[in-house]
Amino acid sequence: MRRALVAAALLSAFLLGGCTEEQKAPPPAPYALTSEAIGRYCGMNVLEHPGPKGQIILDAQVPEPIWFSSARDALAFTMLPEEPKDIAAIYVSDMSKAPNWEKPGENNWIDARKAFYVIGSSLRGGMGAEEAVPFSTEEAARQFSVKNGGRVVAFSEVPQDYVLGPGGVDATTISPVDTEEKVEGHDHG
Repeated sequence: MRRALVAAALLSAFLLGGCTEEQKAPPPAPYALTSEAIGRYCGMNVLEHPGPKGQIILDAQVPEPIWFSSARDALAFTMLPEEPKDIAAIYVSDMSKAPNWEKPGENNWIDARKAFYVIGSSLRGGMGAEEAVPFSTEEAARQFSVKNGGRVVAFSEVPQDYVLGPGGVDATTISPVDTEEKVEGHDHG
């Protein structure tokens, strides 16, 4: 009887242990950029704009990504309170693997949260706005900043006022009070 109780207790612990462990599925893979991609904020074909692009895949929206004419617009989506927060994956163009600024590539996507960004460079992205230029390595980002100006930051360090402030995707609806909020340590996906 005692063995049966021990066996039952072990079986229960094993089964309950499986219930408490969350199995985190890998994020969905990025989609190839095609001529069908229309920018979320500009409503135009993403390929009509120079510079890095972005795509966000929502949990509820797979298998269609939300396309962005710039990496900066993809970051803005993660910061805007009115946008969905059920983000499964955020991808941006890896500009260290881009053929050139005008054609940033169809399949050189990197996880936006792991990218290094050059902000404040002399190059302009989609719709002629300042860009947050993503790279897969800090060294590639530094080389770009030496050539084109700007500074290198990690995903979590991209200032909210840089993305949403003057020249940003939502510059027409942001009040001066909104841009004064603390930009360090903000959460954007």
